[in-house]
Amino acid sequence: MLIRLVVFALFVLLLAYGFSWLADRPGDLSLIWEGQIYQTRLIVAASAIIALIAAVMIAWWFVRLVWTSPHSVTRYFRARKRDRGYQALSTGLIAAGAGNALLARKMAARSRGLIRADQEPLINLLEAQAALIEGRHDEARAKFEAMANDPETRELGLRGLYLEARRLGANEAARQYAEKAADNAPYLPWAAQATLEYRSQAGRWDDAIRLLEQQKAARVVEKAEANRLHAVLLTARASEKLESNPTGARDDALQALKLAADFIPAALIAAKALFREGGVRKAASILEQAWKSAPHPEIGQAYVRARSGDSTLDRLKRAERLEGQRPNNVESLLVVAQAALDAQEFAKARAKAEAAARMQPREAAYLLLADIEEAETGDQGRVRHWLAQALKAPRDPAWVADGFVSDKWLPVSPVTGGLDAFEWKAPFGQIEGPLEDGSAPASIETALKTLPPLRDVRPESPVNDHRIIELERAATIAKAVRPTPAPAPTSAKPKPAEPAAGDKAPAPSEAKPFFGGLPDDPGVRDPRVEPEPKTRLRLF
Repeated sequence: MLIRLVVFALFVLLLAYGFSWLADRPGDLSLIWEGQIYQTRLIVAASAIIALIAAVMIAWWFVRLVWTSPHSVTRYFRARKRDRGYQALSTGLIAAGAGNALLARKMAARSRGLIRADQEPLINLLEAQAALIEGRHDEARAKFEAMANDPETRELGLRGLYLEARRLGANEAARQYAEKAADNAPYLPWAAQATLEYRSQAGRWDDAIRLLEQQKAARVVEKAEANRLHAVLLTARASEKLESNPTGARDDALQALKLAADFIPAALIAAKALFREGGVRKAASILEQAWKSAPHPEIGQAYVRARSGDSTLDRLKRAERLEGQRPNNVESLLVVAQAALDAQEFAKARAKAEAAARMQPREAAYLLLADIEEAETGDQGRVRHWLAQALKAPRDPAWVADGFVSDKWLPVSPVTGGLDAFEWKAPFGQIEGPLEDGSAPASIETALKTLPPLRDVRPESPVNDHRIIELERAATIAKAVRPTPAPAPTSAKPKPAEPAAGDKAPAPSEAKPFFGGLPDDPGVRDPRVEPEPKTRLRLF
């Protein structure tokens, strides 16, 4: 509009400048026509010519207006009708979005009466939405199929058919609709995401990676998200190759680590593949880098048991090396405590486990304390005490996706089929264990204060279980004792003194008196001999 005003102003200025130029240069214009001389001034002649041109233009406009008036009138009413149709269509779409099926159906019928459906395909969409609201899914699917056959609305129709297939649980049909949409338009986020998930669920990792690269090239997903999903797909493919093709698994896992350096499953698979190939040093380096970024119990276990021939003391040293890389960390303390328990260094194991419980009083620390108590003392009362604390303590982190808890990482959620759904966290709804007595979880200091005293279990202990075991053992020994007559004396040896009446002569092999058992039994002691240091009876 502004440009037109500027052009009009310039035209007026040029016209005025032309008239002023003619006025400054006076002259006469003569015309001889049929013997008559017509003479006038130049400025008057120019004005007459311009007026004549304007009159001709106005006359042509009027003639054209009259000539085209029927078409103009028809076009006016057609445009007015189309405007009313689009207004009804807009009102119907708003009503469908609000869930007003009655108004949406009414506006759809009005729109179809004012606009032809082949001119405006949104009428089919409005009718399909109204049918969905009213629960007439067969009619809605028919509308979506009609839209899928139209090149202009193919993507819209395929999405509607995909959603209907998902609603009915027809996963195979939904997969086909999504793949068809992704093949025709890989830039559609819903189609690409659905196809990616379906291919991942089927284990078609190569096809999924190819589709993800197309999405990345089309900038459908952000670069960071694309790299993360690419790492997940590579790790999943490496997991399948680990047993049959360790080299391929190693390459895929290392490539995944380049895309996501803190991805724990990729680091574990890369290390396992290198262990199979004998690359212990490189595998240990990968595990150390992963441990520095995010300490994880599976990383610690793989690192400690990197070499199968290591002794328990060697494993303890490796665990302490991990602790040096991430000191004051719960996972570091638990790894060292477990390695010390395996090496039977109970004092160190107990100290590390208690330190972990002080930092985070969770289930793993108390279970480890129970194992230490079982191995060191065998006191079942103290073991049950630690188990009770573990029952009340917050649960340990695990691989969780959509409420499903897995003992290992999986690339796809078994609940929703979502890709990269598993997270390492405490299970939802299990932050704390069940509290039967309604008490809150106790701290490690309280647990140590309430720890039962260590019981010195002796044969004469009043504990029933231990007493029963001792009585059974004494009965077995008594049945085995059978007195035998003394052998005849030889001439080389002096005859021993005759025993008193009623007494039995001891056999020569019975050089030592015994009490309540066989002489060769190491557990039977003479009451006149100084007793050995008393030991605790262990029950396993």
